[in-house]
Amino acid sequence: MSLMEFDFERQSNPVDMIEFVASNNDWSFERSGEDELAMTVAGHWADYNVSFSWMEEFEALHLAAAFDLKIPEARLNEVIKLLSYVNGQVLMGHFDLWRHEDVVIFRQSLLLAGGAEPTNRQVEVLLSSAVDACESYFQAFQFVVWSGMDAKSAMEAVLFETAGEA
Repeated sequence: MSLMEFDFERQSNPVDMIEFVASNNDWSFERSGEDELAMTVAGHWADYNVSFSWMEEFEALHLAAAFDLKIPEARLNEVIKLLSYVNGQVLMGHFDLWRHEDVVIFRQSLLLAGGAEPTNRQVEVLLSSAVDACESYFQAFQFVVWSGMDAKSAMEAVLFETAGEA
């Protein structure tokens, strides 16, 4: 079996759809280039710097959601352990540590191979799932960095579910 390479003429830049969805939802954004769009999304625990990038060579719309986290050298190994635990829980996407910029970043891509165009719903779900992932684990990173908690205990603390009302 051979793989045939087809060239598809893309009708529009997928970042245009992000801009359309952001405009329709009254989200503030900045179009920093033809293939990039950035916005800040307010969460419950932090503001997340979100960027969308169209990666033509991979036919992928890449989303990165970052939050600032100044990590003291003494806590670095525990944060790396926490990343391993967190990524084991995340279904789609993953968290990285960009040490040179002191940010924890959630990354996910939407593959649009063969000329596929993103839908409004796909864009909204891509963004909401990224923010949900950041919101779910933000406190675990805070516990490890600022409270001196070990990674396993921090994960247990954020995964703890309550039942009923007080």
